[in-house]
Amino acid sequence: MDKEQDNQGRGPARSAPRDSLFLLTSLVTPEGAPLGKARVRNLSATGLMADCERAVPAGVKVMLELRGVGTVSGIVAWSKEDRIGVAFDEPIDPQLARRPVSSGTRPNLPDYLRMQPAPRR
Repeated sequence: MDKEQDNQGRGPARSAPRDSLFLLTSLVTPEGAPLGKARVRNLSATGLMADCERAVPAGVKVMLELRGVGTVSGIVAWSKEDRIGVAFDEPIDPQLARRPVSSGTRPNLPDYLRMQPAPRR
């Protein structure tokens, strides 16, 4: 299989290694107009690929919230049916999106769920 056939269905060449994952987010324009929900399929420091609930054309500026990263802005670099590639305006640390979500403090557990010392005999 030649390289051109192998790259069919993909957008332009990637500039950074990407990790596969599934994150849900919503796309909006910088003005706040909703563009629909998206499922991030892979993520790198410089961009992402996502499946969208509706087509978003190439060239559109977008903003989205990534768990662990925060608000990210970029431009739709390519679009094919309901799949898009977004090039970020600023690089991110994609590993932050993989970290478990936690509040950093332990929640208060009811008494019946706390570990009780075994009774002494």
